[in-house]
Order: sequence, then structure tokens, then C-alpha cells
Amino acid sequence: MPARLTLRLATTAAAALLAVTVPAAPVAGAQPTDQDGPVSGPTPPPLDDRSKPGDNGQPDLAYTPKQNASCVGGLELDRSPGTVPWGQQVLRFKDLHRFATGLGETVAVIDTGVNQHAYLRGRLTGGGDYVQRGGNGLADCDGHGTEVAGIIAAKPTNDEIGFKGIAYDAKILSIRQSSEYFEYQPKNQNDRNVSDNAGTPATLAKAIVRAADSGATVINMSVDTCRPAAEGLKPEERLLQRALRYAVEDRDVVVVASAGNTPSGKCGEQNNADPAHPNYIVSPPWFSDYVISVAAMRPDGTVAPFSMHGPWVSVAAPGTDVISLDPGGGERLTTRSVSIQGQQGPIQGTSFAAPYVSGLAALIREHFRKIGKPLTAKQVMQRIKATASHPAGEGGHNSQVGYGMVNPVGALTTSVAGEEVPPDKKVSAEFDLPPAQDRDWTPARVAVIGALGGLGLLLLTLFIVHTVRRQRRDRPGPT
Repeated sequence: MPARLTLRLATTAAAALLAVTVPAAPVAGAQPTDQDGPVSGPTPPPLDDRSKPGDNGQPDLAYTPKQNASCVGGLELDRSPGTVPWGQQVLRFKDLHRFATGLGETVAVIDTGVNQHAYLRGRLTGGGDYVQRGGNGLADCDGHGTEVAGIIAAKPTNDEIGFKGIAYDAKILSIRQSSEYFEYQPKNQNDRNVSDNAGTPATLAKAIVRAADSGATVINMSVDTCRPAAEGLKPEERLLQRALRYAVEDRDVVVVASAGNTPSGKCGEQNNADPAHPNYIVSPPWFSDYVISVAAMRPDGTVAPFSMHGPWVSVAAPGTDVISLDPGGGERLTTRSVSIQGQQGPIQGTSFAAPYVSGLAALIREHFRKIGKPLTAKQVMQRIKATASHPAGEGGHNSQVGYGMVNPVGALTTSVAGEEVPPDKKVSAEFDLPPAQDRDWTPARVAVIGALGGLGLLLLTLFIVHTVRRQRRDRPGPT
């Protein structure tokens, strides 16, 4: 039986760690050396093949709905109209939105699809579907993608609603790439392809290419795979690496991914503390040259215990006690996720930390474009890392939170060393000085002459008085 990879949505909602076991099918054009020996280092080998991966816009298998599974309906409403999530407070949304709101930017959400919602009205479009043929990405059975999109771009119609997206004017391009509600059923005993859930690394690579070619300026991926490092580099990982390189270097797209949760797939425990030799590899985060991977933080300022460690972790963002869009639609919000078994749990996970950073990337792109200094994708990624609140440690980085909690206001306002931006444009700014005024010095002269005359008269008077007194002292007295 062929080797398998496990693809998971990076969320820790109760019973909602959505495992997807899929066949590791060979990738066309992959070199045999891709699998030579284990790859346990903190960075993957460099690419030999830098070509654009193919994208036929279709699922890799004919997935069908699972028996006794139905798409998420309206969740139990669990919010107060004026409640502001702690993530919004610590990231200073009120100050942040003075600089940018995401206007003119498009964030591709590669996930379980995104349902229509009043708070996304007019800014949500479908980009493709790798779960069902003919789909457009605007059907979200799991509810996961809708909640992710809400953190990025929800714009409440009522100002009294405390919750809002970090880039609430950005557009969302939804591409459905995975789902727990669909599976592949083999048609005969000789068919070795067995998939518990829809979604593979190969379709993730295709979805990245599609998003990059569809005009996205930022890509959010709250899905990942985890495997033991000793298993060696997979052909599917090479394909994914090529797609990421294409998006960042050829299409200038900022790519953000969740750091992953533990336990997950083949990773049943937290990663070890040795950054040079991690026990487990998580991708896409492993491809840190092209990806910002995001750890999850708690309100007390500590990293969430489920957030997967690794030397490739870039930054951290709020990932617990989350409020977002109710996948059931309308104008509802929720703090709950629902699994395929109908179990509810809190919205938490690195899945929901990543969209904060994706939205921040959209804000940075908008702000610097507006001031005439547009940044490349890699410059945006570097700016996010450079302005984060660095942890103690060598280089201000560790394997738990990367370069630390993101600082959105700092990312929009700080001067970053080594950042090559175009020089300020010359502008015509004529400044007319007032005409010279000839001053009439006559009053001053009269005043000075009068003062001098008075002083002279005073001196003369003093001299005469002094002389008279002296003469009186010198006159001989009577004998």
C-alpha cells in the first residue's frame, strides 16, 4: 500500500481536528533524489525544479458526501452585541484602522469554502473547488473557512457590534480545498486510493497556483500536514514547495499559513526543543522562505499549549477565545465550532491565528501602496517579522512563537532597516516669501538722540555739582 500523508485543518475545536488520510501519489516530473534519505533539518532542500505546477481546477479524486453527514447549519448564538474580542484589543484595531482597512486588497482563503454572510456582502467571490467538480468555493459544510474569512474581513452592518475583521474592507476569494464531510469510496478492491476526507497536498498546491493567478495579493492557508522528520522529503511536498515559490516570487503574493496543532495526524506529541533537528515536520510552514507561519497565543500572553513548535514558526497571533461569523449566515456571530459528529467546542487553534496575520498583510500592502511606496511580498513578510514583539533568545526568535506576537500598528509605521523602498517623489511646492518692508528709522533715531542728550545733560550736571562741592572744601576757613 502506498505511503500516506495526513492533511488537517489547524483548529482545536472539540472533536474537530479534521484528519484527512490520503494516498501519497507520485508527482509528475519529480526527481528520484527527492526521497533519498531523511530530511530532518529546519529548512527543506533548495528547489531544483522552479517551474510552475499545473492546475486543472479539478479535485484529484471523485469525492462524495459521507453517510449521515450534513453541512453545518446555524450554530448556537453565543455573543453579546458590544463584545470586543481580546484579540482586537491587544492588536489595537481602533488605532490600526486609522492607517488602512484592506481596501483594494484580495485575500484568498484556501480552506473548506466560505458561506455567504451579511458581513461579507459584496466582497466575497468564489475562486474554485477541489472537493466537488463544478463548485465555486462558496459552499462550506465544515464552517471552518467561513470563520477564518470572518477574522480577516467581516464588516458588521451595525456599529454597535464589537467584533470586526482586521481588514474589513478587503475582498475574500474563496477556494475550497478540503472538507471533513466528503470522502472517496473505492469502486473496486484493486483501487488502493482511500481517502477519509477530501483534500490532499497536491490539491493544495493547485489551489495556491489558482489563487496566485486569480489576482490575490495575500493567501491564507489554515490547513497543514505533519509527519515524522525521519520519513524523508515527499514528492507532494516538493510540489507544494514549487507552488509556494511561484506564488511569492513570480506572482508577488504574501502567503500565510497556520503553524499547526498538536496532536495532529502522525504527530501525536509536541515537537522537540532542538531547532536544528526537529522530530516532526509541518508543511506548508516548513517552507519558511515562502511562508509566514503563525502560532496561537492566549489572552495571558503565553503560547497556546496546542500550538505546534518548530524552527520555521514566524510569528504569533491571538488563537483562543475567538469570535467570528456564524457559518449559518444572516448577521449571526458565534464563539463555537461544530464537528461532523455534532459536538461543539470553542473556536481556537492556529487556524484562527493565521487570518489575523493575513489581514495584517493586506493592511500593509494597502497602506504602502497608498503612500506611493508599494512593498513586495517578501518585504511585507519581513516587515511583519521585524516589527513583532520579539521573545528573549538569540536573534529575538524561538521555536514557540517565532519572532513574537505581531504588532500591527508597528508594522504600518516603523522604519525597517534594509527595506528598499522607492525614494520620495519630487513635488512642486512653491513658497512665496512676503515682500521686503523698508523700515522708517526716524523715530528710533529721535529716541536715541534724545536719550543721549539727556544722558549728556545729566553728566554735565553731575560734573558741575561735583566741582562746586570740591571748591567749597578747598576754600580756606577763618583764621
